[in-house]
Amino acid sequence: MKTTVKYIGILLLAAGMLSMPARINAQDKKLERQEKKEARKAELYANYNALGGILNSRRFVLEAFNLSNRYGEKIVVSPTVNFIMVTSGRGVLQTGILSTLGYNGVGGVTAEGTIGKYEVHNNPKSHSYFIRFSLNTAIGTYDVAMSVNAEGRARAEISGLTPGRIIYEGHLVPAENSRVYKGSPVI
Repeated sequence: MKTTVKYIGILLLAAGMLSMPARINAQDKKLERQEKKEARKAELYANYNALGGILNSRRFVLEAFNLSNRYGEKIVVSPTVNFIMVTSGRGVLQTGILSTLGYNGVGGVTAEGTIGKYEVHNNPKSHSYFIRFSLNTAIGTYDVAMSVNAEGRARAEISGLTPGRIIYEGHLVPAENSRVYKGSPVI
């Protein structure tokens, strides 16, 4: 009986010593996760501040990878020819298909004009921005309402005088870093 108790005691002691590295490893993982979380927060905050500079300078491009209509029907598109560009007091709205020719040379429509009222609203709590501006072109006046998060993902809703609307979803990049192809403006 004494030997059984002794063996059980030795086994419990060995099991306790073997589980110690697992506890230490779990603490290391917890610290590592916390450090990653803090690094991610700092990165989002830096992106948020950089994004504010880009939006206030009015030199950016929303390169769309999805277009959708007011009914929620969504299509995947090429960001090279589907974009919203803002450069100082001018703007471009373009849709296109790389495999087809159209009025603008890229199978869609290019509306280029001057920017009217331009507003930027920030939300520091969610690290996001909301931009609203109007674009006066030869083919009509369009209202653009755009939301952008700190990761650069953007969603813009374009509406005009007609009841239809189009939604661009994509990434916001500085105009200097954009790789879009602008077709010929209509008219």
